[in-house]
Amino acid sequence: MIAGLLAGCLSALLTIGVYAAEDSFAKLPIHWKWWPAIGGLAVGLGGMIFPQALGVGYDTIRAMLQGDVPRAIIAGVLLVKSAIWIISLGSGTSGGVLAPLLMMGAALGGVEAAFLPSAGAGFWPLVSMGAILAGTMRAPFTAIVFALELTHDVNVLLPLLVAGMLAHATTVLLLKRSILTEKVARHGFHITREYATDPLEVLFVREVMRTQIVALPDEATIESLRDTLIREPAQRGQHLYPVIDGERRLKGVVTRKQLRELTESTDARLSLGDVLRTPVVANVDEPLRAVVFRMAETGFTRLPVVQDGRLAGMVSLNDLLMARVRDLHEERTRERVLRLRLPFRSREASHPRASL
Repeated sequence: MIAGLLAGCLSALLTIGVYAAEDSFAKLPIHWKWWPAIGGLAVGLGGMIFPQALGVGYDTIRAMLQGDVPRAIIAGVLLVKSAIWIISLGSGTSGGVLAPLLMMGAALGGVEAAFLPSAGAGFWPLVSMGAILAGTMRAPFTAIVFALELTHDVNVLLPLLVAGMLAHATTVLLLKRSILTEKVARHGFHITREYATDPLEVLFVREVMRTQIVALPDEATIESLRDTLIREPAQRGQHLYPVIDGERRLKGVVTRKQLRELTESTDARLSLGDVLRTPVVANVDEPLRAVVFRMAETGFTRLPVVQDGRLAGMVSLNDLLMARVRDLHEERTRERVLRLRLPFRSREASHPRASL
């Protein structure tokens, strides 16, 4: 748990450092094409101070896993390697993430081995490597499997699970985005929080559809439509009318405007079938998310709802909004403070002269 928390904090510091360096380069009064040159200069100076910080560092990682690395090397990796990696990535140069994170995670494990219980050579560097991968890249299971493939030691599975999940949880709570998705968000793209539940995924059409609607028979005449529909004030709120046969099977839909034009026409040859159009429908068992996508693709905001080909109701964009409002209301109701009331009162409290 300590290794996971420390790895999560280091992951957060590295992520903040990379984008703080990027913001600092953006404030320089020089053209952006000079930024990688400045980043390269920082890498060169770091290499002069601590040559082991250059390169991918696989030899250093191997040595740390074997447990025979001096403390000066561990400190140099944590300080110098972290600094040049942050500056080089912040300057816009093309650089990797995996090998440097493994190197810094192994160095963190070397520091932890000095005060945590001994569990064999390379144990804490291995656990910290997996944890820092899980925290920085927000991929805990990938990091755990990577560490297992690296060592083929199944005995470290439980420590890797604990440390990796704690490191991931730490960065999730401390940072809004990971080191990978922050770059995408800075280019203007919205990043979805993967652990957030979309209410439109858990609500279904059958829960929000309206069943009190007017449906027209496919054999209706112009006279019957004129007498029973247009003159009825109660039906003025419906903008789309399904057309069904005798078995309630959906044949098509007609809009109120088309229906009004049809009933006001003097052409006796016109019938309901002349203005009928093929409907875009929703199914009673569909989630609302699929209906929203269908509305966006077709441009229709009102869809008849069918079940086994028969008309079951109608769903509109307003119904979807009302479902979202209901979901928000239920969330707020669940989050209210529960006030406990005692089933009895003391004699002093019940006495009319008693006061606080």
